[in-house]
Amino acid sequence: MTPANAPKTKKLPRPITGRTAIIAGNGSLPVAVAASLRKNGDNPLIINIKGEADPELYASEHAEISIVELGGLMKILKSENITNVVLAGGIKHRPEFRAALKPGNGNLVALYRFMRAFRLGDDGLLRAVVATIESYGFRVLGAHEIVPDILAPAPGTITRKKPTQEGIENIQAARKAAVLIGSLDIGQAAIAIGRRVVALEGVEGTDAMLQRVADLRQAKRINRKGGVLVKCAKPQQEVRADLPAIGVSTVENAVKAGLNGIAVEAGRTLILAYGETIAAANAAGLFIQTFEQEES
Repeated sequence: MTPANAPKTKKLPRPITGRTAIIAGNGSLPVAVAASLRKNGDNPLIINIKGEADPELYASEHAEISIVELGGLMKILKSENITNVVLAGGIKHRPEFRAALKPGNGNLVALYRFMRAFRLGDDGLLRAVVATIESYGFRVLGAHEIVPDILAPAPGTITRKKPTQEGIENIQAARKAAVLIGSLDIGQAAIAIGRRVVALEGVEGTDAMLQRVADLRQAKRINRKGGVLVKCAKPQQEVRADLPAIGVSTVENAVKAGLNGIAVEAGRTLILAYGETIAAANAAGLFIQTFEQEES
């Protein structure tokens, strides 16, 4: 059954034809993309990233590569007659490029480009990866183009609980901080408590940031109740990869951190397992609010 407050189905901008490969990192997003493709009659090829992909993905037709095995990736895509490529899921383990700089591992020029881009941050690396895949003639799609209903709906409250005035002010404070660190390609999220920013997302990710706040509360270094987690896309975001996301685990970790709300950018944030996430927030008494994209 579709949740009462689920976002309306959106039409895809262009028809998706040909076979699709999912380059799968960690988390539930690659699983959701694969399920959606199968539901629509496609037979996706799962390319699991070593040490990252969900074990569930190994049960279906798949290949496995290291994140820097460019040559192997292109051979797989061509041999399987792939037309489209989706980059889905997170990467917890930082790539070791030096080990990949050896003959037979594909385009060394591209690997050097990745190394240079990586110094600029995650978004720079993702742009380089997307550009390289496209240079081989493949079409790179965003996960939201396969599963359009996964995008956060139009601005508003999508849970029973609504933010108080202090909650709104917490959203404003954390959002400014999130946009700032996003512009520096550091992270996509921030937490504000009592109208003050208390935590910024780094390379360790949102869940680790929430755990830091939970630890600070446990140590009684944060005494004020409530607070809001805000996630939004980086101003320069490559929208076909690494859009910010929340899910049931985000709600659970926000509760452990003592927060009373989550706010995300409408149309540029993924809500994984939408119905379950909203249900978890309602059960916990948290609000989830969506807001408009900030004009540049």
